[in-house]
Amino acid sequence: MVLQSSVKNCLQLSCVLRTPKAGFRSITSGGLIIQSISDDVYENLAVEDWIHDHMNLENQHVLFLWRNSPAVVIGRHQNPWQECNLRLLRQKNIKLARRRSGGGTVYHDLGNINLTFFTNRKKYERMENLKLVVKALKALCPHLDIHVTDRYDILLDGQYKISGTAAKLGRTTAYHHCTLLCNADKLVLSSVLKSPYKGLKSNATPSVPASVKNLFEEDSSLTCEMLLDAIAEEYAKHHQIDHHVTLINPADEFLLPGINNRVKELQNWEWVYGKTPRFSVSTCFNMVYNDSVLDVKVDMDIKHGRIEVCNIGLPEQWLPPALCSELMKSLTGSKFCPYETTTVATTLQRVCPQDDELHSRWNLLCENMMMLM
Repeated sequence: MVLQSSVKNCLQLSCVLRTPKAGFRSITSGGLIIQSISDDVYENLAVEDWIHDHMNLENQHVLFLWRNSPAVVIGRHQNPWQECNLRLLRQKNIKLARRRSGGGTVYHDLGNINLTFFTNRKKYERMENLKLVVKALKALCPHLDIHVTDRYDILLDGQYKISGTAAKLGRTTAYHHCTLLCNADKLVLSSVLKSPYKGLKSNATPSVPASVKNLFEEDSSLTCEMLLDAIAEEYAKHHQIDHHVTLINPADEFLLPGINNRVKELQNWEWVYGKTPRFSVSTCFNMVYNDSVLDVKVDMDIKHGRIEVCNIGLPEQWLPPALCSELMKSLTGSKFCPYETTTVATTLQRVCPQDDELHSRWNLLCENMMMLM
C-alpha cells in the first residue's frame, strides 16, 4: 500500500472536492481512498459531513479511513445520559461526540478502525460494504470465523461483535460507516458504555448491548495498519480503482473550505447535549448527615438538554423551604449539567444565612444533585 501525502496529491484532491460539477476530474478510475492524519473525533466526523455535502458521487466511490483518540460517539437521536457514564468520561478526559447519522453508541480509541463508504444514494448498499470488509479480513487471516448479520453487524466466532453500522441517507448522496475492533481497550469500553443514571425515561433510540471481542485476541500478529491496508486493497480491487491511499488533514481549510466551522458545531454543547430528545428523571437518593439518613426525591423534565421542570422533595426542617424553592427556581431553565449546577449552587450559597450547618446541608444537597447529571 502506498500512502500519498505530497503537495501534488493534496492539490489534486482539492480540485476534486471543490469542483463538484466536474466530478472526479483527476481520478479516471472512478474512485478514491482517503485517510485522515488526525485522531480528533470532531475533525473526522466533520470530514464525513463535508464530503457528504460537497462531493459529486454520481459515478464515484469514496472510502474514508480514520481512527480516533479515546471518545464515545452517540447516534443523532440518542440520549447521552442513557447511553454512557458521563462522570467517568469527564474523569478520564474522554470526548463525547454526537454524529449526524443514526444508530447506537460506540467507543473509539486508537485500537478501533473507522470506515466510511460514500456513494450516490442509488448505489448505497451497506451489506455489500460489510461483505467487502469480511473478504478483506479473511484474505489476511483465512482462519477467522466471521460473518455479517441481518442487523449489519460483523460477528466473530458467531457471538462476538467486532463491527457495528450506522448510515446517513441524503437526497442524492449517502454514506455508511462502521467500526472494526482491532485492539481497543475493552475495560474502558465496557465501563464508559454503562449508564449509572437512575430513573430516566426517554423515547431516544437505545443502543443494543452486545458482547465484543478484539481481532487481536484471535490473532495477536494483527495491527490496525495491517487491517487498514487489507481493506483498502480489497476496496480498490472491488471497484477497480487505484489502491493508493491519499492522506488528508481535516483541519485544512484550503482542501476543505468551511471545515473548521463544522468542527465547532460538532463540539458545541447545544449539539452534543442540546439535541437530546426530551426526557425525564424521577429518582430518589439517600443523604447521610450526622449519622442520620435522609431520603430525597427529585423529579425533572429536560428539554433540549435544559431543565424545564424541577421538583425536589425533602423535609422542611432539614432545609428552609424558601431556600429549596430558590434552588428549584434557579435550576429551571439551566443546562442539565454539573458545571452549570455548581455555578447556580455557588451563587445561591452567597445569599444563604451565615450558618455553618446550613451551608453544610446545602453543599451536600447540591453535590447529590450534580451526581444525577
